[in-house]
Amino acid sequence: MAAAPLNPQPDPASASARIPVHEPARGGARWRAPYACDPAATGGRVHAEEEDLARSVFQRDRDRIVHSNAFRRLMHKTQVFIQHERDHFRTRLTHTLEVAQIARSIARPLGLDEDLAEALALAHDLGHPPFGHAGERALDNALAAHEGFDHNAQSLRVVTLLERRYPLFDGLNLTWETHEGLVKHNGPLLDAAGHAIGAHAGGALPYAIRSFQERQDLALHLFAGPEAQVAAISDDIAYDCHDLEDGLRAGLLALAELEAQPLVGPILTGILDEFPALEPARVVHELVRRIITEMIRDVLKETAGAIAEKGVESSTDVRRAGETLVRFSPDMARAEAALKRFLYERVYRSDPVMRRVRIAEALVADLFEALFADPTLMPDDWGRGLDDEDAFARARRVADYIAGMTDRYAVSEHERLFDATPDLVERI
Repeated sequence: MAAAPLNPQPDPASASARIPVHEPARGGARWRAPYACDPAATGGRVHAEEEDLARSVFQRDRDRIVHSNAFRRLMHKTQVFIQHERDHFRTRLTHTLEVAQIARSIARPLGLDEDLAEALALAHDLGHPPFGHAGERALDNALAAHEGFDHNAQSLRVVTLLERRYPLFDGLNLTWETHEGLVKHNGPLLDAAGHAIGAHAGGALPYAIRSFQERQDLALHLFAGPEAQVAAISDDIAYDCHDLEDGLRAGLLALAELEAQPLVGPILTGILDEFPALEPARVVHELVRRIITEMIRDVLKETAGAIAEKGVESSTDVRRAGETLVRFSPDMARAEAALKRFLYERVYRSDPVMRRVRIAEALVADLFEALFADPTLMPDDWGRGLDDEDAFARARRVADYIAGMTDRYAVSEHERLFDATPDLVERI
């Protein structure tokens, strides 16, 4: 079967340019390409359940994620800037919602299952601890003798164990496709011989992934399905564009500095030529809007070509393709990498951000040290039942507790346990 047809894409510079749109099969009730994950052919759930006649299995996954405690707590977790600094900076929740919107914008034209793409986008950061990557580094260092900490693995742990909402099982009991996408959205974790690759090369896979793999085989040597690949690239688009916007809002960047950026510069010049008297705030919003649009168009065109070239006819073909198919073109990939380097140097590693990062890392390290030394300092349902001799179990329990904290709860716990707590709300 040939790859699903896509409408030709006009020149993106044209005001009337349209992104390619997958045409539904004649008589089909849903716009689904043959290579999409099919909810009627799911790999299933760990615990058998009677399915909902009104919702597909992927819709139920999405809804369970939205109603989870971990999703709600993202509202008070850091994206880049400590959330208390200004109300308009993004939190981990607003970032997540933006990723979900972009994922749907890519999934629909490609004929993929939008509900699965959205579920994966909504769940991808559930394992992030307070204070974003600063908290993750602190926990990883604290657990160095206990296999470390990885937020992707923690997301799996959240949805398979730590959420406790149902009477018959722990976790959310999501489908195989959602579990697979959470774990593998950045690519395979094992080679054909079963050795760890990528970020875990030369070592072992994170404990949460290894232990769950014994319950449900996630085919860790294969690429993820197409919807998971959509969620992954949507995450890149969202944080590239919105961290750029927040960096401008914080005064860490100036618009004039962006003119040399290969992707951003030409778009900015076009806006200023078209609207020479436009107020700076509107220039920034229009800039971000156009960058997102350009990136989405590029992904759609490049992905359609990759699918056609590979002769992909099923989601299994996507997994066995040997490469990521939902991707940027080579030119866009280079421009996007340049933007990431620019943001790393000028925003993520800037002195104002790094001052708070160091404070946040120390605060999380303090919490781990105190709670590991005396687990009874945690609430009863967290602190009870630990064997004093099992340091690994104790370390994982403390890490689970801290990772679930919001920024402000972590600060309040530090204030409860220590005589002095550093101020994280220094203004930029």
